[in-house]
Amino acid sequence: MKNILALAVFTASLSLHAQEHGLEKDINAIESKVIEWRRDIHQSPELSNREFKTAEKIAKHLKSLGIEVQTGVAHTGVVGLLKGKHPGKVVALRADIDALPVTERNDLPFKSNVTSEYLGQEVGVMHACGHDTHIAILMGVAEVLAKNTDKIHGTVKFIFQPAEEGAPPGEQGGAELMVKEGVLDNPKVDAIYGLHIGSYLPVGHIAYKPGGALAAAQRFVVNIKGKQSHGSQPWGGIDPIYVASKIVDGFQSIVSRELELTKEAAVITVGKISGGVRNNIIPESAELIGTIRTLDYDMQKQVNDRMKEMAADIAKAYRAEATVEIAKGVPITYNDPALTEASLPSLQQMAGAENVHLIKAITGAEDFSFYQEKVPGFFFILGGKDPNAGPDEHFPHHTPDFKIDDSGLLLGVKAMSEVALDYLYRSK
Repeated sequence: MKNILALAVFTASLSLHAQEHGLEKDINAIESKVIEWRRDIHQSPELSNREFKTAEKIAKHLKSLGIEVQTGVAHTGVVGLLKGKHPGKVVALRADIDALPVTERNDLPFKSNVTSEYLGQEVGVMHACGHDTHIAILMGVAEVLAKNTDKIHGTVKFIFQPAEEGAPPGEQGGAELMVKEGVLDNPKVDAIYGLHIGSYLPVGHIAYKPGGALAAAQRFVVNIKGKQSHGSQPWGGIDPIYVASKIVDGFQSIVSRELELTKEAAVITVGKISGGVRNNIIPESAELIGTIRTLDYDMQKQVNDRMKEMAADIAKAYRAEATVEIAKGVPITYNDPALTEASLPSLQQMAGAENVHLIKAITGAEDFSFYQEKVPGFFFILGGKDPNAGPDEHFPHHTPDFKIDDSGLLLGVKAMSEVALDYLYRSK
């Protein structure tokens, strides 16, 4: 009975605010379409910078709504422009559209059986991070708002972005390339919103954090040069694999003993160690590859500097040499505090105040941050976990078992529609 009452209150709060804009009927009518789009896209995933059919589907839908459409942005991106009946500012809404090289193994009737080539290997392809839901939600928002241009005080720019998971080696892509190609210009965007589905957050809930919400992500490579020798005579060489193990251990001390972790979290993870060709040869070189996650730029610089110093000094102590290369990577996803605060009433009206949660920062990364470097932005998490599942029953992102409950998609349409309209109304 308690759950039934809570659902009734939740539904009433959705209806009240939607009625203020006159969107309730159109929003509720779109749910079955959004679910159908999501399932179709889930069955036909495409890897980063290869989202050709996905982009075609999006562009066709936007054009059918009378929205001005630009294709081929940052390779396969689609941008739609919807002008309201009233003058005002420009708000952007973003969805990412790429899938991952993951072979799906759940039992969904619309599971992906697609395979493709990734880094020279045949791989399964799956929307293992929920980008299919993001696409379907924003397609739904576009349809709702296109039917209600009289409620729009300004312009809505729909950004369907490829390669959020990272462009293939040797290629550019993602939000960074979209910004370079002027997606925030012509007309100039004043603010931008984005959401991410969360398989760990129950349907009907929204989570957010002002300021640094998601971490900056950097890729690093450590090259270690030793001296080759027979495996039976290690004294005749300099073992780079042994040195690599010491460097991995040393890197962890940066986080545990040098960073002020009460300020922000940080992570250094070595994800790959390579070196050598057979059991009885000490190789000449070894390589470490990994990721750095930080939520504060001063801490990021400290980590970068110390990794370079430590790797070189540890290698020298064992008569080897080591160099560290650190890519610029993805910036911190920084939610503009003023925009976040101003947008909360919209989210609370849509989900119910008790279902909108302030959370701590997440060490995952999002290239939505490239937009936020240029204009104020707000990125929030939308619940996608089966409401009947237990507290430990969720399917992690980027895994073959990842699963999202379709009943959470309509709240995404409501939330994105409302934050856009409310932002433009406040700014008129």
